[in-house]
Amino acid sequence: MLVESTRITVLNQRPCRPREAWVLYWMQQSQRADDNPALAHAIDQANGLGLPVIAIFALTDSYPEANARHYRFMLEGLAETQRILAGRGIDLIVQQGSPEQVVLPLADHAAMLVCDVGYTRHQRAWRQAVARDADCRVVAVEGDVVLPVSVVSGKAEYAARTIRPKIQRQLQRYQVAAPPIRPRTPSPDAGLGGLDLNDIDTLMGKLAIDRSVPEVSGCFKGGPQEARRRLTLFITDRLEGYSRNRNQPQLAATSTLSPYLHFGQISPVTIALHVQAATAGSAEDRAAFLEELIMRRELAVNYVYYNPDYDRFAGLPAWARRTLAEHAADRRSPIYARADLVAARTHDPYWNAAMVEMRDTGFMHNHMRMYWGKKILEWSASPEIAFETALWLNNRYFLDGRDPNTYAGVGWIFGLHDRAWFERPIFGKVRYMAASGLERKCDIRAYVDKVAQTGCTGTGK
Repeated sequence: MLVESTRITVLNQRPCRPREAWVLYWMQQSQRADDNPALAHAIDQANGLGLPVIAIFALTDSYPEANARHYRFMLEGLAETQRILAGRGIDLIVQQGSPEQVVLPLADHAAMLVCDVGYTRHQRAWRQAVARDADCRVVAVEGDVVLPVSVVSGKAEYAARTIRPKIQRQLQRYQVAAPPIRPRTPSPDAGLGGLDLNDIDTLMGKLAIDRSVPEVSGCFKGGPQEARRRLTLFITDRLEGYSRNRNQPQLAATSTLSPYLHFGQISPVTIALHVQAATAGSAEDRAAFLEELIMRRELAVNYVYYNPDYDRFAGLPAWARRTLAEHAADRRSPIYARADLVAARTHDPYWNAAMVEMRDTGFMHNHMRMYWGKKILEWSASPEIAFETALWLNNRYFLDGRDPNTYAGVGWIFGLHDRAWFERPIFGKVRYMAASGLERKCDIRAYVDKVAQTGCTGTGK
């Protein structure tokens, strides 16, 4: 089989209809032409049936918690992917509306429908609804994790140490790029219309989206080409010393690939294979990066997949909720309102710099994300309010927000995938972080200066 069979899930019991006009690929999570198992499977099935492939993308104005900066980044990537697919004889049609409104009419003329896999609540609901109402067979192909989530584990894992051996046992089998297969029959000129992605400025102006958060194209441009440029830059200039420098926010030492992974503009398998094949850096550097890309990222997906409360305080571990509740009445001073946090008006210059980086670039160094979140817990009236505030800021300002990795990141602030520590006010036994720790472990003042001078710290510009 062209694609590993354990990546493929049949979502309904409808028949394949070989006399219909095409095989339909519904692109949603995997917004790329290369190393895309769902697309490869759709092409393989179409070639076997002697049919063309049509790709469809449903552009939903009201996508949960998305705003102008997310839409701009996504549309830049979709425009590039559309051009690449056109050169391979596949039409990518982008139509405005919900997946049910956009996908099902084309599925009426499809031999079968192939979709990619998303893990958040609404992504899974969309696929269930389309599979339920489509008259043809619907299959999902999982290609935005290295190992399929259910293959790794059948339950929510406690921590990285519990999921790591399960991944390691099967990792080699799944570190294989999807083959660059081409359709034998080009997409027909079916007059299906679609939005014009050649003029994104005009298209953005027509969308009924949240514009309260500014775009950040000056720091991050969307698209598979830019993702690969950043991967090359990371390997050639930053992989060496990664294990030593990754927690140094004043340095440009990280890959900055998380927004591209969030929108599926690059495959994690592509990244893993390139890093493993790199001559730059030490074995320790490569292992440290792959730990983040595979072990930690797959742990986050495991959390969202198996925990229905992944974006709620109730989804946190019982021990963490209990210890935070025991200290809920502890004195908190200062307490900052959301408006003060967004404006970076706190007494802490390190936190303010992190918030400015997040707000103005859509990105923040991972080490600062941890400190940023711990201080929100410290400066909020209750742990529940802190959780809601951290998640609201995460989803609103980060380009990679609204993602399993960032849901798990917010959860970690409150004890998820961590252990109990020494008890202290407000935090109870949840891990604490102090400004003195930043001063001891990195040149935090250089980070503050860098944010103030360039705005786009660490973004590869």
